[in-house]
Amino acid sequence: MKTYTSLSQIQADLQAKQITLPDLIAHYLEKIEKTKHLNIYIEVFAEEALARAKALQQKPENERGKLFGMVLGIKDVLCYAGHAVTASSKILEGFVSPYSATAIERLLAEDAIIIGRTNCDEFAMGSTNESSYYGVTRNAADPDKVPGGSSGASAVAVQAHTCLAALGSDTGGSVRQPAALCGVVGFKPSYGRISRYGLIAYGSSFDQIGTLSHSVEDAALLLEVMAGADEFDSTVSQLPVPAYTSALSFEGKAKIAYFKSALGHEKMDAEVKSQTFQFIQQLEQQGHEVTAIDFDYLDYIIPAYYVLTTAEASSNLSRYDGVRYGYRSPNATNLYETYTKTRSEGFGIEVQRRIMLGTFVLSAGYYDAYYTKAQQVRQLIWQRTKSIFETYDFILMPATPTPAWEIGKLKDDPVEMYLSDIFTVHANMVGIPAIALPLGNNKEGLPIGVQLMANRFEEAKLLGFSQEVHSKKSAV
Repeated sequence: MKTYTSLSQIQADLQAKQITLPDLIAHYLEKIEKTKHLNIYIEVFAEEALARAKALQQKPENERGKLFGMVLGIKDVLCYAGHAVTASSKILEGFVSPYSATAIERLLAEDAIIIGRTNCDEFAMGSTNESSYYGVTRNAADPDKVPGGSSGASAVAVQAHTCLAALGSDTGGSVRQPAALCGVVGFKPSYGRISRYGLIAYGSSFDQIGTLSHSVEDAALLLEVMAGADEFDSTVSQLPVPAYTSALSFEGKAKIAYFKSALGHEKMDAEVKSQTFQFIQQLEQQGHEVTAIDFDYLDYIIPAYYVLTTAEASSNLSRYDGVRYGYRSPNATNLYETYTKTRSEGFGIEVQRRIMLGTFVLSAGYYDAYYTKAQQVRQLIWQRTKSIFETYDFILMPATPTPAWEIGKLKDDPVEMYLSDIFTVHANMVGIPAIALPLGNNKEGLPIGVQLMANRFEEAKLLGFSQEVHSKKSAV
């Protein structure tokens, strides 16, 4: 079977009766089997996916949903009724979700097929997919390299063609960073555009469900299906959902800003920098205006982000106590030990580190010095970002400072790992939509990506422009 890179290709072949849905599922299951060494999936829903494919195949053509033919992997932080969900942590070992996330329900209602749940950093805390209880996922471009994180396995699932698209979660770049390192399209909408109901929480004011795909077109379609108001999420936007797939074009010439401090940053890899500037030149040749501007807060974003997200994590993860669900230490002899031993044995090192950091910044005597100060920085960053969008349509940034690095290289240097998110955290700090687009590969064959950001709830504009530049880039 040929390799598909968009749902429109699959639907065309289904309509022409060149393939059937069961054929398609069998094809992806074969791919999953061949890529087991990459450790992409925690669980594959083989029999269930085949059974659903057979049932959907019988549907009359005029009753088929928008996502008929869409085969998805879902990150192990999204609840799917009757299926295990563990956030790749020992502490949720054996937990089966009693309900489905709103996003999952909406995808299934449009005839998507979920083929399995993908590995990730534990509780989505990480940039390398190395903190998972189920082991590291490997980059398909080079199995000795990390795929990025925390949605690393979702990115590799698409990269290795084991599904057409995948869902991830993006708290500080966890969709866009691995998308760039794996050479696929990673999209994060505005905060509140997609309901977070059924998404296991890390940092509640940052988390957003995102997509990984081969095409901007599929990112737009998945957003169109998942977005919109939801009575189960009080933070979700009540704004109407545009028909994103009907507006995948950009009229006129764009005004784009990039930060001098980003492309001149000391952590920037030479080839990433070179390819980003080549991309800027291509945009200018197409008639778009690209301007270097000052942004004085770049080096403050990461410290503020980790103060705020660890604070939220320490609160969110307090519910995992060994009493109500999930893992309970067999070594505990009283209530106090049940709490302490369960959490010490159930949480991995990175999660423990972030809980301790968060508890510290929220503690008496430090709250104002750290947490309040970080919230003030967040507000300053938003005010500056808002002023940029008064003049410019988009902000352009590298998606990552370097290509994928060796597995284990940053394991003992958490600060260096945190800095790998330096260009993606901005969008989460201020709740704006952002997309990572593949630029090509470096001399070693490792993927490099670029990132575009737009103002809050301007997904249609961002996707339309991304479709234009991505299709032109693909045609080169």
